[in-house]
Amino acid sequence: MHPQNTPRLPAQGAVEVHQPTPLTPAVAVPAPVVPVQPDAVPTVASVVLPDGRVVTGYAVGPVQPEPVTAKPVVSRAAVNVALGGVGFLAVCGGLLLLTTFITALTALITQLVTLAAVLFGGFIAVQVLTAGRHSGGGTTVNIRKAVIKRNHFHR
Repeated sequence: MHPQNTPRLPAQGAVEVHQPTPLTPAVAVPAPVVPVQPDAVPTVASVVLPDGRVVTGYAVGPVQPEPVTAKPVVSRAAVNVALGGVGFLAVCGGLLLLTTFITALTALITQLVTLAAVLFGGFIAVQVLTAGRHSGGGTTVNIRKAVIKRNHFHR
């Protein structure tokens, strides 16, 4: 028999109950702020304005620019070689674009000539095929009734 179908008494199946254990949160103690004293106390300057007011503040020294680092010397030959390489690449790119343009233009002209030939050939074919069907538009000469006398036609 299967375990689900076996008869059990309620006392036979002991149930274990687990209670979760709460965690105590850690209390974070902020670090004490320690004031840092500057190495030297800046001097206080006072300025008397023309209207008699006195402005007091810290004296700010002029900003010293950072020392300029010496640029490495680049030889003129290296510059010429680099510029020549850039120019060569530009010319190669231009030639590649030019050949691509010429190829596209040739394909376009070929397609236009083919289209013109197809249209013209179709026009000629229509003229030839419809010429035999319509006989009312041209001049009709009945030679059986004409009498030929000295290269003249008489009726």
